[in-house]
Amino acid sequence: MALWRIRATVDDRPGYLSVLTASLALRGVNILTVQVHTTETGAVDDFLVDAPDALGEADLVAAVERGRGRDCWVARSEARGLVDQPTRALGLATRLVGDPEATGAVLRALLGADEVSWRPNPPGDRGGAGGSTMRLADPAGGSYALRREEPSFTPAEYARAQALVELSAAVARRDADRVTLVLPDGAEVMVRPATAEDLPAVVELHERCSPRSRQRRYLGGAATPSPARLRRLLDPARGLTLLATAGSGGAAEPVVAMANLLGEGDEAEAALLVRDDWQRRGLGTALLRRLLGHADRAGYAALVLHVQADNTPMLRTLRRLGRPASTDRDGSLLTLTVPLDARRGPLLTPPVEEGPLVNS
Repeated sequence: MALWRIRATVDDRPGYLSVLTASLALRGVNILTVQVHTTETGAVDDFLVDAPDALGEADLVAAVERGRGRDCWVARSEARGLVDQPTRALGLATRLVGDPEATGAVLRALLGADEVSWRPNPPGDRGGAGGSTMRLADPAGGSYALRREEPSFTPAEYARAQALVELSAAVARRDADRVTLVLPDGAEVMVRPATAEDLPAVVELHERCSPRSRQRRYLGGAATPSPARLRRLLDPARGLTLLATAGSGGAAEPVVAMANLLGEGDEAEAALLVRDDWQRRGLGTALLRRLLGHADRAGYAALVLHVQADNTPMLRTLRRLGRPASTDRDGSLLTLTVPLDARRGPLLTPPVEEGPLVNS
């Protein structure tokens, strides 16, 4: 007996698949696994079969055609083809979590592609699959181009591959947001994305902040927000929350600052809370720069901040970004809007110490 892969299109009508499997069974072919790929022209059935040694490629094609299958593709397979496809895809996803740079190799393994390459996208280019080619949009910019002579790519394969590319981009973004910062006074802080498990440490951060610092962060009062609200801040539906921990960032290290980026429509709102003994040390500026860079890459049209008019340290931090900002005033509350250009990426300009930021 020998292992073969067979792919054929079958009309998506009751009983047609059974006709094909009966035709294979008459020739002693044992079907080990089957995947069904729905397409506009019919169901593409992908079989892994164990066939008698006497049967060759032509015999299997003939059996499929007698079973009302068309566009048949047949190739010898190996024992690794026996691995369950969802299990195989999960294994490849696990590999990407550990090494997002392996995206090309993972796509080749998933699809058996002959060629995989990355290229920048021309304006208006969109991903898709058809025949022997596939293009996958890279959320980080550009796209992956794949080619496979046979069999033709299916929409189901495109969906699986695109999901892996998006996973790789998400892991890369997570790693990019995990850095060690050295502040101007020589102190080191670890900056990383927040998780739900950080709730106790974030509650402690709020308790160690002065009422004035909490009031400047939340505007409406100086009390520590409820655990439910803090959980939403740690895991926003859209956006990002960064935490800064003293030292190497180990589990025992305290959280000394929290930076929130909350997406709403085509704008993102940014806010900072820095523990009092860590203020005026450059940490707020560093965190706000990272939020600004993330908002740029995510494609938001503008970054919005709500600041009290007497919050001079925060206004100074905004000035240091070197980005133009429009200002609306409602009593003692300022709303500052920083236009973004996702194609440009973060703008790192020297600090701007002079010139008014607030228009009264």
